[in-house]
Amino acid sequence: MATTTTTTTPGAASASSRIGLGKSRWLWLAIAFLALLPVIGGKTGLISNFTFLQLSLMIVYSIAVLGLILLTGFNGQISLGHGAFFAVGAYTAAILIDRANWPFWATLPMAAITCFIAGYLFGLPALRLEGHYLALATFALAVAVPQILKYRHFEPYTNGVQGINIFKPDPPFGLPLSADQYMYLVVLAVAILMFWIAGNLLDSRTGRALRAIRDQPLAADTMGINTSHYKAVTFGISAIYTGVAGALHAIIFEFVSPDSFRFELSIAILVGAVVGGIASLPGAVIGGVFVQVIEKYADALTKKLSAAVHLPLELEPWTIYGLALIVLMYTMPMGIAGGLILLWKRFKGS
Repeated sequence: MATTTTTTTPGAASASSRIGLGKSRWLWLAIAFLALLPVIGGKTGLISNFTFLQLSLMIVYSIAVLGLILLTGFNGQISLGHGAFFAVGAYTAAILIDRANWPFWATLPMAAITCFIAGYLFGLPALRLEGHYLALATFALAVAVPQILKYRHFEPYTNGVQGINIFKPDPPFGLPLSADQYMYLVVLAVAILMFWIAGNLLDSRTGRALRAIRDQPLAADTMGINTSHYKAVTFGISAIYTGVAGALHAIIFEFVSPDSFRFELSIAILVGAVVGGIASLPGAVIGGVFVQVIEKYADALTKKLSAAVHLPLELEPWTIYGLALIVLMYTMPMGIAGGLILLWKRFKGS
């Protein structure tokens, strides 16, 4: 499996993870504010259900980006195929809800287990691949999975190109919340749990081993670290995060289909990780917001950009992703989160 060098130093990566999950009062105040948004929205009517839907999607993409950050940013393995695990998680939840009548909450751990197995099994043969060869293998996975979901022998489960319709759960116990407000709270709670787990993982002996494999693979081998085992397990853990995000996405949207998980999704997750900060837990949040905002507004932005520079042809929405990457690589090579951390250190030092 590939071992790549990231532009973020181990110290910066460790610092960013501690900053992201430190028990600071500002972090807990922010979490409390986010948790109270449905109450604020319900009492004042200032926050629409559509806004809660958008916020939920931002959080979902943050979880997906976090999965890639654990793999690429902290273990040095490049992946262009995390959209495939997103699809596996989404279909696991949809099939269990639609075919087996499972409650939505029970599908989340099952999506995690399924995606861990898929990620671990994919990671084993990929151990022989490095650099761009691993990137191509994962990209092939992202291209193949939507086609597999359309395969006629799987139609009794996946419903082929028609996809699967499911229903968003109603709030339990008669809570005075809309379905979108309730799902927002569910997604927020899942995200808090998964970020907390990631922070503790990275601050543990396992996290130090992952960074050692990323930065000095030969030295890690010499120190007795089972690099093959850690790489395969990290692939599985990374797939858990992206798969759970996919399951939540399916429940929020109430629909899954193969064309919802084309290879562009994998690129979007990667771009979100790079823009937010490839070795930064706070960067996952920034990356998730970026992915959702660009997905929603890219078409309008590219049309305005084409008109502003008087181009004869309309630019594709993916132009925004490309421009963002170019600008960030020159101005903030460690991503927005890394750049903000450096600015804060300079401010404190001045």
